[in-house]
Amino acid sequence: MAGRGNYAKGIAKQIEILTVALRLVAEKGYTNATLREIAEEVGLTKNGLLHHFGSKEELFAEVLRRRDDVDRARYVGATALDSLEYIADSVSHTAQAAGLVQLYARLSAEASDPAHAAHAYFTERYQSLRAELTESFERYRDAGWLREGLDPETCATLLIASLDGLQTQWLYDPSIDMSDYIRRFMSMLGAPDATVVRQSEDAASL
Repeated sequence: MAGRGNYAKGIAKQIEILTVALRLVAEKGYTNATLREIAEEVGLTKNGLLHHFGSKEELFAEVLRRRDDVDRARYVGATALDSLEYIADSVSHTAQAAGLVQLYARLSAEASDPAHAAHAYFTERYQSLRAELTESFERYRDAGWLREGLDPETCATLLIASLDGLQTQWLYDPSIDMSDYIRRFMSMLGAPDATVVRQSEDAASL
């Protein structure tokens, strides 16, 4: 029983660390959010913090994973068709935290090295996101909301590339409206506004 209790406390402390780190990175950026500051806010030493996460890179990879979880929780119950609108909306939400965009851009480049602590995170993220978006584009195609001849998996891959590229451009020029460009990209593919999709679904259910 004691072992189980210690395990639960360890998990709770990890969640606390990630919550604090997520906030500090969002507020201060990847470079300025130090391990020492994060450790102090959760009542640990720097070494105590690294007991839970082996390195700064591993910690910040988990911070990004935590960000993904928080974003998904905002859209619990959304349909697969809604997920494409969710992408555009989440980009707008992400733009409110420049530090997290900096963290993602920096780690995604560094983690291309298979030995990097965040390599597995980005590999899994790209695979799962490509699969989810491919499914959404397949549903758009089946509903007649995708331009004829377009391949859903290709659309998914290009959408992810657009997302990553827009974030990098936005870091240099914050006046870029990433969400607007994503919606324009979707329109070029033939996808209607999410409101049109929902109205059609509601009418079909009657």
